[in-house]
Amino acid sequence: MISAGSLFSRQSAPLLGIDISSSSVKLVELGRDKAGGLVLERCAIEPLERGWITDGNIEKFDEVAEALRRVVKKSGTRTKNVALALPPSAVITKKITLPAGMTDQELEVQVESEANQYIPFSLDEVSLDFCVMGPSKNSPGDVEVLIAASRREKVQDRQGLAEAAGLKAAIIDIESHASRLAASRLMEAFPNKGVDTMVALFEVGALTTSMQVIRNDEVLYDRDQAFGGAQLSQLIVRQYGFSAEEAESKKRNGDLPDDYSTAVLRPFVESLSQEIGRALQFFFTSTPHNRVDHIMLAGGSAPLPGLIEAVTQHTGFPCSVVNPFDGMEIGSSVRMKKMVREAPSYLTSCGLAMRRFLQ
Repeated sequence: MISAGSLFSRQSAPLLGIDISSSSVKLVELGRDKAGGLVLERCAIEPLERGWITDGNIEKFDEVAEALRRVVKKSGTRTKNVALALPPSAVITKKITLPAGMTDQELEVQVESEANQYIPFSLDEVSLDFCVMGPSKNSPGDVEVLIAASRREKVQDRQGLAEAAGLKAAIIDIESHASRLAASRLMEAFPNKGVDTMVALFEVGALTTSMQVIRNDEVLYDRDQAFGGAQLSQLIVRQYGFSAEEAESKKRNGDLPDDYSTAVLRPFVESLSQEIGRALQFFFTSTPHNRVDHIMLAGGSAPLPGLIEAVTQHTGFPCSVVNPFDGMEIGSSVRMKKMVREAPSYLTSCGLAMRRFLQ
């Protein structure tokens, strides 16, 4: 019933973190140096056409599998084990409290009976897993256990994609958990190692911007907004009459007309920063909180010129663009300039690759 290889498997053999979003497949492979520091061994991105992945569902299986094969070939890796992720909307998670000191078998029985209460499907239809988070803060002598469940076909879709590309899905994680894992490493650089720091993490995807407010590894609030970098491409199409493919490629290569930054980019950056400000207001009005200490921006549109300044001006909070590879040694096969430009896109895939070292 409980598939151990499902959502929280542990893994220390070489492992690829592969993030499949609506616009691209991103691959990261990490190692360690002799002192135990993280090394970025490889990273690569392969674009996907619009409609191949919709709301986390694989609509064009063969095309996405082919893109996955290309990104693996491009990276030059020989590693076959991969960590993939499902969108949060495809996974039901629930924290429960159980007595400490139970054996794995006892935990399993208990988790299954608890899961029956929270999961609106028959347990035969789901992949179910759990992990012990640690001692319960509110109930001495108990532990907090995180249960995660997803429809079995969602997990099998991801496993099937890996197999079609000659890979083995060793871990299926949750996208928001993976991005949080990569972000929490960066938060240690904040004053007091980030303890008690409240961070709003925004990942600006092609179609959706997701927000998580995090403090001490705990998610206080999360929300998705239907707003993303694809809207910039649509504005370019409207302004200059390019095809959607041309607009996307010219946007990536910076090959746009002279008036682009004033006519298109600046208004888009302005509206994106307003969306971020609006999302924070929702957080403030629906929780007891009225401020954050820092805003972190990730995703393909995060490094847009002027975005940090616009967000800081709109919200009044300090803001920075995420580079998940900050503080890592960079391996010789990584093209430095390209990696630095694309780094904010790799947050989730970096978190997935970090799963290799979670013992």
